[in-house]
Amino acid sequence: MYTHKNNVITQGKPLSETGKALILVHGRGATAQSILDLANYLPVQDFTLYAPQATNNSWYPYSFMAPEEQNQPALDSALALLDEVVKSTLSQGVKSEDVYLGGFSQGACLTSEYATRNARKYGGLLLFTGGLVGQQLVADRYKGDFAGTPVLISTGDPDPHVPVSRVDETAELMEKLGAIVTKKIYPGRPHTILQEELDLAGKILSSADKG
Repeated sequence: MYTHKNNVITQGKPLSETGKALILVHGRGATAQSILDLANYLPVQDFTLYAPQATNNSWYPYSFMAPEEQNQPALDSALALLDEVVKSTLSQGVKSEDVYLGGFSQGACLTSEYATRNARKYGGLLLFTGGLVGQQLVADRYKGDFAGTPVLISTGDPDPHVPVSRVDETAELMEKLGAIVTKKIYPGRPHTILQEELDLAGKILSSADKG
């Protein structure tokens, strides 16, 4: 259907100075710049920020819980682009535990799918209203070891796009791969990011300074 060009906005100090990367993935209909604006509310002064831009402002066409074939080849292309961004930071001498990934809504779904298919010790995962992708989860495609990676995953109850049941499944699967998951379900919360979520994400990002 469409493929995603390698179009990534970078913000903050150079990676050679910070040694820490935060990759932020925007939601459906949004932009790389809009997700970078989120960084204004997070303690990221000592991070280099990266935000890939989806072609047509959407990572894949249908719901993240649609049959997977409906979202191909866009989904595979999006996962490949995220992989390029991660590998680019690692190739510059940054350790995986100094790479942090975050996203909102469709961006959180893509981020959780990428990270769990490629589980390793990341600095942290900030999954604002998202979960693993697919009509049913195919457990054996998720491999690796999160090795204690802190994960924040959230949704509203109900949320128009991300049901609590999928957040529960996602948290469980990540924990099986060694992640330390903080799961937050907010009754009656609209499809947005609350201050409490930003504070919890900030704790994960701030722990980077403590080594």
